[in-house]
Amino acid sequence: MNVIPLSDAPQGEVLYVNEIHSKGAIRRRFQDIGITEGTNIVSVIKSPLGDPCAYLVCGSLIAIRNNDAKNILVSLRR
Repeated sequence: MNVIPLSDAPQGEVLYVNEIHSKGAIRRRFQDIGITEGTNIVSVIKSPLGDPCAYLVCGSLIAIRNNDAKNILVSLRR
């Protein structure tokens, strides 16, 4: 299993959240919107300048800054 930061994830792939290294309020916010260990997430849209990016999580489209996305480790679902 190849684990990569969410910020480096290929667009359109279904990903599995392995770990979240964020702390405090941002970790709590991720939990509130459904990003937890074991969740599936899809990288949907990369903005023209590359930041932020949009991800599909639990049926909702969520924009996450690359600075925050790099703290979420994911692997490809095959």
